[in-house]
Amino acid sequence: MDWALKKELQQLLAEEQGYYRYPPGTRTKFALVYPNSYFVGMSNLGLHIIYELLNKRGDTACERVFLPERKKIQQYENTRTPLMSVESQLPLLDFEIIGFVLSFEMDYFNLVKILELGKVRLRAEERGEKDPLVIAGGPCATFNPEPLSQVVDAFVIGEGEAVMPGLMDAYHGAKAEGLSRRETLLKLSKVPGVYVPFLYEHEYDSEGRLISIKVLPGAPEKVSRQWVKELDAYPAHTVVVTDNTEFNFYLIETARGCGRHCRFCMAGYCFRRPRNRSLEVINREVQEALKYRKRIGLMGAAISDYPEIDELCRDILGEGLSMSVASFRADSVTEELVESLASSGLKTLTIAPEAGSVRMRAVINKGIEEKHVFNTVKLGLKAGIRNFKLYIMVGLPFEEEADIEAIIDLANRVKDYMEEQGSKGTLTLSVNPFIPKPFTPFQWTSMADRKAVEQKLKHLEKSLRGRRHIVVNVESPKEAYVQGVLARGGRPVGEVLLKACAAGGSKAFKKALKESGLRAEDELYRQRGEDECFPWDRLDMGFTRNYLYQELKRAEELKPTLPCFDNCHRCGVC
Repeated sequence: MDWALKKELQQLLAEEQGYYRYPPGTRTKFALVYPNSYFVGMSNLGLHIIYELLNKRGDTACERVFLPERKKIQQYENTRTPLMSVESQLPLLDFEIIGFVLSFEMDYFNLVKILELGKVRLRAEERGEKDPLVIAGGPCATFNPEPLSQVVDAFVIGEGEAVMPGLMDAYHGAKAEGLSRRETLLKLSKVPGVYVPFLYEHEYDSEGRLISIKVLPGAPEKVSRQWVKELDAYPAHTVVVTDNTEFNFYLIETARGCGRHCRFCMAGYCFRRPRNRSLEVINREVQEALKYRKRIGLMGAAISDYPEIDELCRDILGEGLSMSVASFRADSVTEELVESLASSGLKTLTIAPEAGSVRMRAVINKGIEEKHVFNTVKLGLKAGIRNFKLYIMVGLPFEEEADIEAIIDLANRVKDYMEEQGSKGTLTLSVNPFIPKPFTPFQWTSMADRKAVEQKLKHLEKSLRGRRHIVVNVESPKEAYVQGVLARGGRPVGEVLLKACAAGGSKAFKKALKESGLRAEDELYRQRGEDECFPWDRLDMGFTRNYLYQELKRAEELKPTLPCFDNCHRCGVC
């Protein structure tokens, strides 16, 4: 045991407010793990929600575990110290349940590393009766758990508040009955929203393509996504307060889900339907935040879509607090929201047109027009905000060369408008290669050729480089294509993941993929057939497969799909 590592965790805890800690031996030990650093993980609202949910039970002691910083990882390995929790510095292996929060595909590598550091057997099939159960939830677990199905014993499909109470009840019931590990997992599989991979056999053809998923006796035919119907019953806000975090805000969730039908957006499809919290409940959480005097961070798919956003802004600023937002829509942003952000010290206003041309915005059903972009810039400048950022994707389905030129043209015209209005601020383009995701209309499409995307990105950078105060930030295409394999990968990709982790992590992924016999051409660049079997086909998000396929056809035909509305029954969720 390295006492310096233990002391550092104790120091982190000493700088926190709001954590839970229980006497040893009084409750079931649950390790809630965010597979990234403490600095990043403590800005994840989902972590706070599940942490409080579990600790408010009378039978569970939930403690947090994070991936150490790089130098600390070496220290853990060199001293053979097992990875420990923040609250009691308990070794990870000593917990009964280890639960991961999965938000990003690249964190899969960190998940494996954390289990290694915690001295936990990596493969689920190799763990014995005394080993911890490993579960995972969050967006990535909900959309496609298969790349981690060799590692994780059970996945939470949907929202944790709707699944975790039943999962924990079933676990404690199995414990009381003295059930074996296998019997316990079978019992957990009966809980709505719990997917246990070993209960489903994946069959592949001679070319390595999935052709069927066999359901073993006792397992449900489908695992249905679970979601909270009444958000007011589950307030979502920062629980553990610390300054040692990426976004030093007091987080409050205003709404959940999105009904805008952007065809590229996995969250938009998998967290339907749109649900808003009442202003009364949010204001109670604002009052709770007062004692910390932190900036309020409003969380939601599109904060500007919240029906009472102007009143909420007035309430927050009226309490002498400042605010920030996770995101907003340029077609619903209000003058009061922008002025409130400016009053709170916001220096850069972010807009997400996603594409430069009318045509491409029709393909992805973005619903934002240029007039909305320019109106948002106008509101920002009027409020005293000088800098703007545009989120853009390259490599979208049905993209043409003219659509790339339209991005350059839009950027130049936005900058022209800024200068006409007397602003010498910076316009930043944040450009990302598009990655097709499960449970979206684009799950059938190929990912754009990497070399072609790299050429487009270079063209964007070169074309805008000469313009003063325009900055182009590009996400690494190399990393995007690793994400592309993991996002839609099946169980063979899980084997590649483990092999890459053994060879050093994400940088070894391409070589591991090649050595496995899987082809990037098949995983990334192949158009899927309409009736093809997908690794996630035993999961049910509430809408029909045919609905998604028809949306793909509408994208190709540049046809719009209206946002969700009352008494709508198009997709099947409602």
